[in-house]
Amino acid sequence: MTNNKLDKYQGVIPAFYACYDGEGNICEKRARAFARYLRDAGVRGLYVNGSSGECIYLSVDERKKVLEAVMDEVGKDLTIIAHVACNSTRDSVELARHAESLGVDAIAAIPPIYFKLPPYAIAKYWNDMSAAAPDTDFVIYNIPQLAGVSLTVPLLKEMMRNPKVVGVKNSSMPVQDIQMFKEAGKGRLVVFNGPDEQFISGRLIGADGGIGGTYAVMPKLFLKADDLIKKGENKKAADVQNDICNIIYALCACKGNMYAVIKEVIKRMHGIDCGSVRPPLYPLVPEDEAQVEKCVALIQAAEEKAAEY
Repeated sequence: MTNNKLDKYQGVIPAFYACYDGEGNICEKRARAFARYLRDAGVRGLYVNGSSGECIYLSVDERKKVLEAVMDEVGKDLTIIAHVACNSTRDSVELARHAESLGVDAIAAIPPIYFKLPPYAIAKYWNDMSAAAPDTDFVIYNIPQLAGVSLTVPLLKEMMRNPKVVGVKNSSMPVQDIQMFKEAGKGRLVVFNGPDEQFISGRLIGADGGIGGTYAVMPKLFLKADDLIKKGENKKAADVQNDICNIIYALCACKGNMYAVIKEVIKRMHGIDCGSVRPPLYPLVPEDEAQVEKCVALIQAAEEKAAEY
């Protein structure tokens, strides 16, 4: 990537988790503490109100509160990308305007979900959001396994007629999609690796950085893997990636939702309380205790090993 304007989108950008109080309401105090923890870990930026932020379960006002807390706490220190997509264009436009008013670096959006819309309708949905934040960069979020719609090269090229489109957060599993979008971007677009299990694969094939849902529970490992790739020490990077994958598998092995596990691990390891998850996501149950402890031990062991590289 040679476009200096886009340098702020390089590197490791964790997805920010929704932070709740004991009653399941958004807790701005906890969101601030979580944002400080990630900033102090050395990450490049934060991706706020995305999938990992449980955006589809939050109201428009709640998403505003989360972003306001993050921007006030670390907005001057980190690159902030605000995911603003909702099921309706009206709500998405409202969040886009709000995000720009706070001074975020970029807004981002998945395609419309549930109803299967033609490409021209998807493009209008995204461009309407972008028009509501005309001074803010726009990032397309491609996650076909959940949204039910895949970003195609023709749709990407149509979106590139909008000069505010600067990148793609690519969460499709075929790693070659990254290369395809990079080629279509002709040096104008950043492409973020989305699937955490293929972080180094995505980086090696051309991703400029990564945005991921498990970065926040093990930022040291993703930062180390990224640093090793930059140094050309690919075998060591692959070793770190293998540990990352084993940790992800362990995080997914509880009855409780993965994000409930992650939040509990962060609380035990760092004293940062993000609360639980919002139903219908399933909370931790007592029989998850042993697996949570295993996750803590796996992360600690992997961090100790990676520190020697």
